[in-house]
Amino acid sequence: MTTINNKSKLTLHIDIKLEDGSVADSTRVNDKPARVQMGSGDLSEAFEAQLLGLAAGETKEFTLQPDEAFGMPLDENIHVMERSRFPEKLYLKEGVIVEFEQAFSPPIPGLIRKIDGDSVTVDFNHPLCGQVLKMKVEVLGVD
Repeated sequence: MTTINNKSKLTLHIDIKLEDGSVADSTRVNDKPARVQMGSGDLSEAFEAQLLGLAAGETKEFTLQPDEAFGMPLDENIHVMERSRFPEKLYLKEGVIVEFEQAFSPPIPGLIRKIDGDSVTVDFNHPLCGQVLKMKVEVLGVD
């Protein structure tokens, strides 16, 4: 039986819950398992360390602190923008995620934090920054 090492290619289901038990994300929603390469930077070092030695068919639950997962929110990732920079027909509301096009990179999501007259505060931090995450992984395959 092949176990996970630092060069393995994996197929796994990942369930992420917040400390309060609410589900933050899951590959099971669309039954679309994650395919990741250990050591590629797809997963944090702390996450990968939890996978080492597991084999296909095994399940493991563990907790990641913010600095082991998505880090802490950074003030420099919060921007105040003029409303005129958004398309007129775009529905803006606090809590809505908007994709921002970039010239030579994929679009990046920004969370609308505040709308104050003509000013819109957009948070480009990952939505799970600053969160303690309860992880559950089910290893489906190890190559």
